[in-house]
Amino acid sequence: MAAPGSGPVPPGSGAAVPSAPPAPSGPAVPSVPVVPPRALDPIDRSIVRLLQADGRASIRSVAEQVHVSRANAYARINRLIDDGVIRGFTARVNHERAGQGASAYITLKIVQNSWRTVREQLRELPGAAHIALVSGDFDVLLLVHTPDNRTLRELVLTRLQSIPEVLSTRTLLVFEETDLLDPGPAGGPSSSLTEE
Repeated sequence: MAAPGSGPVPPGSGAAVPSAPPAPSGPAVPSVPVVPPRALDPIDRSIVRLLQADGRASIRSVAEQVHVSRANAYARINRLIDDGVIRGFTARVNHERAGQGASAYITLKIVQNSWRTVREQLRELPGAAHIALVSGDFDVLLLVHTPDNRTLRELVLTRLQSIPEVLSTRTLLVFEETDLLDPGPAGGPSSSLTEE
């Protein structure tokens, strides 16, 4: 009889074969339920369109235009805010009149897997208005508004190209732009929702 540990145990010998210890597992990660977005009905979509066109519209005005009670309109708007559909109310700015006469879309190629780092640095840029991670020939699309072309040039050559994760940039000057949500002079600027 072989001494314990001196070699393999022949099959059918009746000897117990020790099993391998279980592989260590990491700390248990609590599962977070993913809540699917609530579907918007036609009234919700109408409310969103109205508030995109005029964020200062009163609840009474919204209720009248979508043909529901004020209480219903108020509850729906609050639900849209709570669900993250409406993220806030803001003013649409005429950048030229606000002293930002130069606008450009800038495309960036960045180091792989550096999006979060680059995004945080782009947020700090003066005049940055929109940042998007995209597919295609470049990785990031950035919209900026600056007082003039000289400031724009400095932003690109000094600030953007000094970010280590930015491999290359391309600047597309904006000659004219149209806000498709702008209702025109009669609509006025949008800033907040009022009760009346």
